[in-house]
Order: sequence, then C-alpha cells, then structure tokens
Amino acid sequence: MSWMSKVPPAGHLPTAGATKDMGKMLGGEEEKDPDAAKKEEERQEALRQQEEERKAKHARMEAEREKVRQTIRDKYGLKKKEEKEAEEKAAMEQACEGSLTRPKKAIPRGCGDDDEEDEESILDTVLKFLPGPLQDMFKK
Repeated sequence: MSWMSKVPPAGHLPTAGATKDMGKMLGGEEEKDPDAAKKEEERQEALRQQEEERKAKHARMEAEREKVRQTIRDKYGLKKKEEKEAEEKAAMEQACEGSLTRPKKAIPRGCGDDDEEDEESILDTVLKFLPGPLQDMFKK
C-alpha cells in the first residue's frame, strides 16, 4: 500500500474552513460579529457583578469572625492588638515628652546598675547558706 492510497480524493478536502483559517493566519481580515461588542460588554458586567458578590461575601464572613473574636476577648478580658499598640505608644510618648533623646529600653531587674541595697540583700542571701564560722568571718 503506497502513500497515495491514504490521501483522500480532491472532492473530499475541507477547503472552506481551511481557507478561512489560513486567511486569518496570514493577516487577513477576521469576520466581525455584529453583536461582539454587546456580548463583551455583558461579559465584563457579569465579571464585575461576580467580583462584587465575592467581596460582599468575604466582608460578611470577616464580620462574623470579628464577632466571634470579640466574644472571646470579652470572655477572657483580652484587648485588641491595635488597642495594645496604641496604649504602648501613648505610654512611650508620655515618658519622653520633655526628653531630647530617645527613650531608654526597660532594663530587667538584676541587670545593669543596681542599688547597693540590692547587693546587700544578695550578699545576705549567700551568707545564709554558709556555715556559722564563715558567716561570722564575713560579717566582720
């Protein structure tokens, strides 16, 4: 069987559709649908409407979540993150109203400059654990 037997006869070739597509591919004019602009406008409007519905749905869901969050805050006496940050910012502003330098960070107790009273209390604590004769020696 040769390759010629597989080729369909000339009358059976799809010429009408092929020439139309070939014309488009070669840069020819496309057929204009008279209702194309109207259909495109309707499609765009449908997309806008779907987007608005989606946004409304998400807004409703977020409002419901916020209600649940608020009930939890009320139940456990918690504050919103924004409220906490606002209070901390106000406290920082009050602390440095008259200062020309930036506010110092809080130093944990026991670190940095301590009063002598604290050092004595630490020494007294250590002396408690020493045997009697050593306590007397350190007290003098």
